[in-house]
Amino acid sequence: MGNLNKVKALRVARLFPLAVLIAAAILVGAKSSSALMKALQPGPANSDESGLLESFAKIEPIDVHTHIYKDDPELNALIQRLDLRTVNICVIDDRDPDFKGLEPQRTEALKVRRSTHGRLTFCTTFSPYGFEQPGFEARSIEQLNEDFGRGALAVKIYKVMGMEMKNRAGKWVMADDPAFEPIYRDIASHRRTLIAHLAEPDSCWQPPNPASPDYSYYKEHPGEYAYAHPDWPSKAAILAARDHLVAENPQLRVVGAHLGSMETNVDDIARRFDLYPNFAVDMAARVPYLMLQPRDKVRAFLLKYQARVLYGTDLVAFPRSKTEDTLAEFRETYARDWKFFSTDQKVQYMGHTYEGLGLPPDVLRKLFHDNAVHWFPGVDRGTQ
Repeated sequence: MGNLNKVKALRVARLFPLAVLIAAAILVGAKSSSALMKALQPGPANSDESGLLESFAKIEPIDVHTHIYKDDPELNALIQRLDLRTVNICVIDDRDPDFKGLEPQRTEALKVRRSTHGRLTFCTTFSPYGFEQPGFEARSIEQLNEDFGRGALAVKIYKVMGMEMKNRAGKWVMADDPAFEPIYRDIASHRRTLIAHLAEPDSCWQPPNPASPDYSYYKEHPGEYAYAHPDWPSKAAILAARDHLVAENPQLRVVGAHLGSMETNVDDIARRFDLYPNFAVDMAARVPYLMLQPRDKVRAFLLKYQARVLYGTDLVAFPRSKTEDTLAEFRETYARDWKFFSTDQKVQYMGHTYEGLGLPPDVLRKLFHDNAVHWFPGVDRGTQ
């Protein structure tokens, strides 16, 4: 996280009780659902951060992609004020010192779930690296089932499948490798959701471009930069394996993280939606790519596929994270994203100005709440 300027103190009004909203709907002779949608609309000219966050909180937002491993009372208080729930995700990547194993992530994720009274639900994962070792399938399934018993709503698989791992024969290992199929079937049998972060943005395979939203990331993480590793598989090959996984497991709910790594053209996502009814995407860390595409095209896509796109951010809080910076980043991200989706006002990002989408209240409700409840059953209830 970069250095963040101080922002104004958050002033979020408490939500009106549901009974008050329904009563108001009766008084004006409207259906209660219509009244609720009207109540969720952002107020006029709510361009300041606190006003945007107040409006954001009214929709009972669910962020389906966070990595929060710090039990921070101030952050917990912000989550409470925003009436926010999240899917809190664990990752295993042996190249990253923070994610070499499931611990201590799991312990910390369960701790913040308790301290937030279930607002931060738990997404587990498994280590794919031992896939050729005897007993890999049984060990992985046993560990996942234990985590399901702890309340895990989902399982994450990661880009190391396709971008790092090789088998003993020297062949790249993709997400649809037969070694993983019994695990996917077990996840489906427990009615949990698979979060698939496979591949990376197109820019990962392209020459350095300072205009890219991901330029700084690959500059700082050359080991993740496929352009510098021409022997790596193509992005098309990795996504083809992902599509095969989805097709072969029609009973498994699969959410493609980061717009399913199809961030530059919503038409690519639409084609997958048309083919695979068990596939959805989250928008974590890829909202800027929606800003870069033609506004009317993105808006039409979200209207048509309003039940298949989930709000997410990829926001992070490590034990070493500075509370002040974390709070500022969370407030800034949620306010900016809400402004982009809910208003037609101008939004500033990376020195550029974009026009907000001004989506209807019922569509906003799906993107920011209802879709999460459908694709991650139990996320609106949580477990402590």
